[in-house]
Amino acid sequence: MGLLLRWVFAFALLALTYNPTPWNFVRWSMENYDTSLSITVLMGLILLICYIVYLRATLRSIGGFGMFLVLAVVLALLWVLYDLGLLALDNRDLNVWLGLLALSAVLGIGLGWSHVRRRLSGQADIDDVDE
Repeated sequence: MGLLLRWVFAFALLALTYNPTPWNFVRWSMENYDTSLSITVLMGLILLICYIVYLRATLRSIGGFGMFLVLAVVLALLWVLYDLGLLALDNRDLNVWLGLLALSAVLGIGLGWSHVRRRLSGQADIDDVDE
């Protein structure tokens, strides 16, 4: 349940930032930056902090190569679905949602990987003390 919740939060973060609907930060900020610049900056900084937390935890947990491997597995799965005829890639909006799904899988797995590894191996990760 914890890994699923981390993935849902990663997906929500990415979808709040950009998605093909009119309800996203990028589109809202482009339309309202001249009248609501302070709110735009505040929301942008909050999103940036959330991204830093997710990316730092993901890089510490699975590293850059692990991020690449998770993304490669998700993309290979999408390729298999396309080859089997279960997925059509001619819809731009669907492609954006699939991209959000793939990136959120990387962030969600990266954030929760230490917990998965601890359950599988019984060993806990220890952060560096000097930080």
